[in-house]
Amino acid sequence: MRRNHVRDWSLRALGVAAVVAAALGFSAAPASAHNYPVGYAPAENSVVTEQPGHFTVTTNDTLLNLDGTGTGNAMRISGPTDAPLYYGDGCITLFGAKLETTAQLGQPGEYTVTWQVVSTDGHPVSGSYTFTWQPAAGQVLAPGLAAAPTCGTTTPTDTPAASAPSGAAQGAVAPTDLLWIGGAAAAVIVAVAATLLLTRRRPTP
Repeated sequence: MRRNHVRDWSLRALGVAAVVAAALGFSAAPASAHNYPVGYAPAENSVVTEQPGHFTVTTNDTLLNLDGTGTGNAMRISGPTDAPLYYGDGCITLFGAKLETTAQLGQPGEYTVTWQVVSTDGHPVSGSYTFTWQPAAGQVLAPGLAAAPTCGTTTPTDTPAASAPSGAAQGAVAPTDLLWIGGAAAAVIVAVAATLLLTRRRPTP
């Protein structure tokens, strides 16, 4: 009878550990997914006739902003295609799942918005899209910059455009992943310790 009692307690403890580990694993699954764009303003392939002022990339989930400055997130506006210049000051603002920058456009033509965001799993995701600028009468055109602007500097510097993450970056373990892995491991350790304690306790007659 004593062995059966101990075995029942052990099986219950292991069952609890399995449930906790499974729950943590299920909850951790969404954290490993990358953000992806769900909308742009101005819209992709649209024809814009008035200065938009603001350019927005909306993603499917909240963007990572650990240091409060949006480091790793970026947007650049360039065009027209035949003689591209850069527009805006290079500064960006995060609004939950949105990335935004301000700029006034220059000469008519096709413009490109290049963007990069940091997903909630810590991985950078980047891309670009185009739209056509056909200013209506009376629109004030911006002169543009020969080099890509850097936020907070008076003289823009020629900084490379945001690019897709390398294979090494994609394979790295993100901070959020480490938290989930650590939490799951801690739960298993606690469950095992509880099992050992229960097996050593003398059952009540």
